Amino acid sequence: MKKISLFIVNCSLLIALAACGGKALKPDQPLHEIYDEAYRLFDKKNYRDASEEFQNAERQFPASSFAPDALVMAAYSSYLNKDFADTLIITDRFMRFHPGHRDVPYVLYLRGMSYYRQVSDVRREPGMSVYALNTFQQLVERFPNSPYADNARNKILILKNYIAGKVMYSARRDMARQNWPSAIEQFQQIVTGAQETQMTPEALFRLTESYTAIGLPEQASGYAEMLRLNFPDNEWTKKLK
Repeated sequence: MKKISLFIVNCSLLIALAACGGKALKPDQPLHEIYDEAYRLFDKKNYRDASEEFQNAERQFPASSFAPDALVMAAYSSYLNKDFADTLIITDRFMRFHPGHRDVPYVLYLRGMSYYRQVSDVRREPGMSVYALNTFQQLVERFPNSPYADNARNKILILKNYIAGKVMYSARRDMARQNWPSAIEQFQQIVTGAQETQMTPEALFRLTESYTAIGLPEQASGYAEMLRLNFPDNEWTKKLK
Protein backbone atom coordinates (compact mmCIF):
# COMPACT_ATOMS: atom_id res chain seq x y z
CA MET A 1 0.00 0.00 0.00
CA LYS A 2 2.83 2.37 0.77
CA LYS A 3 4.35 1.79 -2.66
CA ILE A 4 1.03 2.51 -4.38
CA SER A 5 0.54 5.70 -2.38
CA LEU A 6 4.06 6.87 -3.22
CA PHE A 7 3.43 6.18 -6.92
CA ILE A 8 0.23 8.24 -6.84
CA VAL A 9 2.00 11.12 -5.10
CA ASN A 10 4.84 11.07 -7.65
CA CYS A 11 2.38 11.07 -10.54
CA SER A 12 0.53 14.00 -9.02
CA LEU A 13 3.79 15.93 -8.65
CA LEU A 14 4.76 15.26 -12.27
CA ILE A 15 1.39 16.46 -13.53
CA ALA A 16 1.63 19.60 -11.38
CA LEU A 17 5.16 20.32 -12.58
CA ALA A 18 4.13 19.86 -16.20
CA ALA A 19 1.26 22.30 -15.70
CA CYS A 20 3.55 24.84 -14.06
CA GLY A 21 6.12 24.56 -16.85
CA GLY A 22 3.96 26.33 -19.40
CA LYS A 23 1.78 24.65 -21.96
CA ALA A 24 0.08 21.58 -20.45
CA LEU A 25 1.30 18.28 -21.88
CA LYS A 26 -1.21 15.94 -23.51
CA PRO A 27 0.24 12.47 -22.90
CA ASP A 28 -2.70 10.70 -24.59
CA GLN A 29 -2.57 12.77 -27.77
CA PRO A 30 -1.08 10.82 -30.69
CA LEU A 31 1.89 12.23 -32.53
CA HIS A 32 0.00 12.58 -35.80
CA GLU A 33 -2.62 14.77 -34.10
CA ILE A 34 0.03 17.10 -32.71
CA TYR A 35 1.64 17.27 -36.15
CA ASP A 36 -1.67 17.96 -37.86
CA GLU A 37 -2.35 20.81 -35.44
CA ALA A 38 1.16 22.20 -35.88
CA TYR A 39 0.88 22.22 -39.68
CA ARG A 40 -2.62 23.65 -39.50
CA LEU A 41 -1.26 26.58 -37.47
CA PHE A 42 1.73 26.87 -39.80
CA ASP A 43 -0.50 27.01 -42.89
CA LYS A 44 -2.51 29.76 -41.22
CA LYS A 45 0.80 31.64 -40.68
CA ASN A 46 0.36 31.44 -36.91
CA TYR A 47 4.08 30.74 -36.65
CA ARG A 48 4.43 31.32 -32.92
CA ASP A 49 1.86 28.68 -31.96
CA ALA A 50 3.02 26.38 -34.74
CA SER A 51 6.52 26.43 -33.28
CA GLU A 52 5.10 25.58 -29.85
CA GLU A 53 3.20 22.62 -31.27
CA PHE A 54 6.21 21.28 -33.17
CA GLN A 55 8.28 21.57 -29.99
CA ASN A 56 5.48 19.83 -28.10
CA ALA A 57 5.70 16.93 -30.55
CA GLU A 58 9.46 16.66 -30.04
CA ARG A 59 9.20 16.86 -26.25
CA GLN A 60 6.53 14.17 -26.01
CA PHE A 61 8.06 11.82 -28.57
CA PRO A 62 11.83 12.48 -28.38
CA ALA A 63 12.68 8.95 -29.58
CA SER A 64 10.46 9.19 -32.65
CA SER A 65 12.04 9.40 -36.09
CA PHE A 66 9.97 12.57 -36.52
CA ALA A 67 11.62 14.33 -33.55
CA PRO A 68 14.44 15.95 -35.59
CA ASP A 69 11.95 17.08 -38.26
CA ALA A 70 9.73 18.56 -35.54
CA LEU A 71 12.67 20.63 -34.26
CA VAL A 72 13.52 21.81 -37.77
CA MET A 73 9.94 22.93 -38.35
CA ALA A 74 9.81 24.54 -34.91
CA ALA A 75 12.98 26.50 -35.67
CA TYR A 76 11.74 27.52 -39.12
CA SER A 77 8.40 28.63 -37.66
CA SER A 78 10.15 30.78 -35.05
CA TYR A 79 12.38 32.23 -37.76
CA LEU A 80 9.35 33.19 -39.86
CA ASN A 81 7.91 34.75 -36.71
CA LYS A 82 11.13 36.82 -36.47
CA ASP A 83 11.79 35.32 -33.05
CA PHE A 84 15.47 34.83 -33.77
CA ALA A 85 16.42 34.19 -30.14
CA ASP A 86 13.97 31.28 -29.99
CA THR A 87 15.24 30.01 -33.36
CA LEU A 88 18.76 29.88 -31.96
CA ILE A 89 17.62 28.01 -28.85
CA ILE A 90 15.76 25.40 -30.92
CA THR A 91 18.59 24.93 -33.42
CA ASP A 92 21.02 24.56 -30.54
CA ARG A 93 18.87 21.73 -29.18
CA PHE A 94 18.83 20.13 -32.62
CA MET A 95 22.62 20.29 -32.93
CA ARG A 96 23.09 18.76 -29.47
CA PHE A 97 20.73 15.83 -29.98
CA HIS A 98 21.02 15.23 -33.75
CA PRO A 99 24.58 16.22 -34.79
CA GLY A 100 24.68 13.69 -37.63
CA HIS A 101 21.25 14.33 -39.09
CA ARG A 102 20.81 15.05 -42.80
CA ASP A 103 19.33 18.48 -41.99
CA VAL A 104 22.41 19.78 -40.15
CA PRO A 105 23.43 21.98 -43.16
CA TYR A 106 20.01 23.62 -43.19
CA VAL A 107 19.99 24.08 -39.42
CA LEU A 108 23.42 25.74 -39.58
CA TYR A 109 22.11 28.00 -42.35
CA LEU A 110 19.07 28.87 -40.24
CA ARG A 111 21.34 29.67 -37.28
CA GLY A 112 23.53 31.85 -39.47
CA MET A 113 20.53 33.70 -40.85
CA SER A 114 19.13 34.22 -37.34
CA TYR A 115 22.35 36.00 -36.38
CA TYR A 116 22.53 37.77 -39.73
CA ARG A 117 19.04 39.25 -39.42
CA GLN A 118 20.09 40.85 -36.12
CA VAL A 119 23.13 42.67 -37.48
CA SER A 120 22.74 46.38 -36.78
CA ASP A 121 24.36 49.70 -37.61
CA VAL A 122 28.17 49.78 -37.78
CA ARG A 123 28.33 52.20 -34.84
CA ARG A 124 26.09 50.04 -32.62
CA GLU A 125 27.15 46.51 -33.63
CA PRO A 126 26.38 44.06 -30.80
CA GLY A 127 28.58 41.27 -32.18
CA MET A 128 25.93 39.38 -34.16
CA SER A 129 27.96 39.81 -37.36
CA VAL A 130 30.83 37.77 -35.90
CA TYR A 131 28.48 34.98 -34.78
CA ALA A 132 26.85 34.95 -38.21
CA LEU A 133 30.23 34.88 -39.97
CA ASN A 134 31.48 31.98 -37.84
CA THR A 135 28.30 29.98 -38.42
CA PHE A 136 28.33 30.48 -42.19
CA GLN A 137 32.03 29.60 -42.32
CA GLN A 138 31.32 26.41 -40.39
CA LEU A 139 28.58 25.55 -42.88
CA VAL A 140 30.84 26.11 -45.90
CA GLU A 141 33.76 24.20 -44.38
CA ARG A 142 31.70 21.20 -43.29
CA PHE A 143 29.22 21.06 -46.16
CA PRO A 144 30.80 22.82 -49.18
CA ASN A 145 28.42 21.15 -51.65
CA SER A 146 25.19 21.66 -49.73
CA PRO A 147 22.35 23.66 -51.36
CA TYR A 148 22.99 26.43 -48.83
CA ALA A 149 26.76 26.76 -49.32
CA ASP A 150 26.72 29.33 -52.15
CA ASN A 151 24.33 31.59 -50.27
CA ALA A 152 26.49 31.21 -47.17
CA ARG A 153 29.59 32.21 -49.17
CA ASN A 154 27.84 35.37 -50.35
CA LYS A 155 26.84 36.17 -46.77
CA ILE A 156 30.43 35.61 -45.63
CA LEU A 157 31.71 38.23 -48.09
CA ILE A 158 29.00 40.68 -47.03
CA LEU A 159 29.77 40.11 -43.37
CA LYS A 160 33.53 40.47 -43.85
CA ASN A 161 32.95 43.81 -45.55
CA TYR A 162 30.58 44.80 -42.77
CA ILE A 163 33.03 43.86 -40.01
CA ALA A 164 35.89 45.55 -41.87
CA GLY A 165 33.67 48.64 -42.15
CA LYS A 166 33.16 48.59 -38.41
CA VAL A 167 36.92 48.38 -37.83
CA MET A 168 37.52 51.12 -40.39
CA TYR A 169 35.03 53.41 -38.65
CA SER A 170 36.89 52.98 -35.36
CA ALA A 171 40.31 53.37 -36.98
CA ARG A 172 39.34 56.59 -38.73
CA ARG A 173 38.12 57.97 -35.42
CA ASP A 174 41.43 57.10 -33.75
CA MET A 175 43.29 58.64 -36.67
CA ALA A 176 41.35 61.89 -36.28
CA ARG A 177 42.33 61.91 -32.60
CA GLN A 178 45.94 61.23 -33.59
CA ASN A 179 45.84 57.96 -31.66
CA TRP A 180 48.27 56.46 -34.15
CA PRO A 181 49.10 53.11 -32.47
CA SER A 182 45.43 52.15 -32.23
CA ALA A 183 44.64 53.38 -35.73
CA ILE A 184 47.58 51.52 -37.26
CA GLU A 185 46.69 48.31 -35.44
CA GLN A 186 43.15 48.41 -36.78
CA PHE A 187 44.17 49.26 -40.35
CA GLN A 188 46.60 46.34 -40.26
CA GLN A 189 43.81 44.11 -38.98
CA ILE A 190 41.84 44.88 -42.14
CA VAL A 191 44.83 44.28 -44.43
CA THR A 192 45.74 40.93 -42.87
CA GLY A 193 42.30 39.57 -41.95
CA ALA A 194 39.97 40.94 -44.61
CA GLN A 195 42.08 41.17 -47.76
CA GLU A 196 39.18 40.40 -50.09
CA THR A 197 37.02 43.24 -48.80
CA GLN A 198 36.53 46.64 -50.40
CA MET A 199 38.08 48.26 -47.32
CA THR A 200 41.61 46.99 -48.03
CA PRO A 201 42.71 49.75 -50.48
CA GLU A 202 41.66 52.47 -48.06
CA ALA A 203 43.36 50.65 -45.17
CA LEU A 204 46.63 50.58 -47.13
CA PHE A 205 46.29 54.25 -47.95
CA ARG A 206 45.56 55.13 -44.31
CA LEU A 207 48.57 53.09 -43.17
CA THR A 208 50.70 55.14 -45.56
CA GLU A 209 49.31 58.32 -44.02
CA SER A 210 49.66 57.10 -40.45
CA TYR A 211 53.27 55.99 -40.75
CA THR A 212 54.12 59.25 -42.50
CA ALA A 213 52.52 61.17 -39.63
CA ILE A 214 54.65 59.43 -36.99
CA GLY A 215 57.88 59.86 -39.00
CA LEU A 216 58.42 56.35 -40.37
CA PRO A 217 58.78 56.91 -44.12
CA GLU A 218 60.09 53.43 -44.95
CA GLN A 219 57.00 51.72 -43.55
CA ALA A 220 54.80 54.31 -45.24
CA SER A 221 56.54 53.66 -48.56
CA GLY A 222 56.08 49.90 -48.16
CA TYR A 223 52.32 50.19 -47.74
CA ALA A 224 52.09 52.67 -50.61
CA GLU A 225 53.89 50.22 -52.89
CA MET A 226 51.60 47.42 -51.74
CA LEU A 227 48.61 49.58 -52.67
CA ARG A 228 50.04 50.34 -56.15
CA LEU A 229 50.83 46.70 -56.89
CA ASN A 230 47.56 45.19 -55.74
CA PHE A 231 45.11 47.96 -56.67
CA PRO A 232 46.68 49.93 -59.54
CA ASP A 233 43.41 51.45 -60.73
CA ASN A 234 41.74 52.01 -57.39
CA GLU A 235 40.63 55.48 -56.32
CA TRP A 236 42.77 55.27 -53.19
CA THR A 237 45.86 54.51 -55.29
CA LYS A 238 45.23 57.65 -57.28
CA LYS A 239 45.34 59.67 -54.04
CA LEU A 240 48.97 58.70 -53.41
CA LYS A 241 51.45 61.50 -53.95
